[in-house]
Amino acid sequence: MPNSVYRRSIFILSLLALPLVQCFAGTAGIFSTTLPDRAALSSVLPPAPAPALAAAVSRPAASGHYLELSGLDLTAVPAAPLAGSREDKADFVTLFSWQSRRTGADCARAKSEMYHSYEVFFGKITPFTAPQAAEVTAFFKNAAEDSVAANTYLKNVYQRQRPFLRDAGIVPCIPKTAGLSYPSGHAAMARLFALILGDLAPSRKAEFMARADEAALNRVLAGVHHPTDVEAGKLLSGTLYKQLLGQPDFVADMRSLRRFLK
Repeated sequence: MPNSVYRRSIFILSLLALPLVQCFAGTAGIFSTTLPDRAALSSVLPPAPAPALAAAVSRPAASGHYLELSGLDLTAVPAAPLAGSREDKADFVTLFSWQSRRTGADCARAKSEMYHSYEVFFGKITPFTAPQAAEVTAFFKNAAEDSVAANTYLKNVYQRQRPFLRDAGIVPCIPKTAGLSYPSGHAAMARLFALILGDLAPSRKAEFMARADEAALNRVLAGVHHPTDVEAGKLLSGTLYKQLLGQPDFVADMRSLRRFLK
């Protein structure tokens, strides 16, 4: 946790700094419903503090829907930045920068997205006809289960605390969020949905991706996620979507949604 002198210094820097593009290093591991033994797991998981890794080994994982989670490859998601590392310090520079210039409207928008779902992220710009078909609702709920399962697993591995718990100078402008921080579940789910929508309605792909990026940014400016949390969430969505496209049932369900497009 930065001390008060350091905190004041990075706050001053944040007034001058634009949000930083975070650099990642490291590798991540596999997700498993039935976790392998410690030796097998440590050979593929990213470096993590021993207590966090032990907890992940002993804790049953949540189930996804489409994916066989015992074979899910998450190596595209890097390890969480170590406390006090260059990336970690840069996170706080960016957090203080957004905190110093966020508006009431920014915070209201972030508060309206405290819960993640298809309706929250894309209800206002959905490409589907209204009222929304039950098949559409069920499909995105099922895809969300895979996103939540993988995200929860990685959070349990890295045990990264929310930024406002690590530095009292970070004051969220929405109700404080419980749970762990890395990766961001909002960022992962919003982008996963955007990737799906972009393939279903290619002419609007840029719009959907921008909406997902906005949802991710709202978590940073609100003070409940580090920038590297949301970047990891975006990477997680990409690797999940790639693997979902290899599942015939997912592809068939996704294809069936085309009849509901406007």
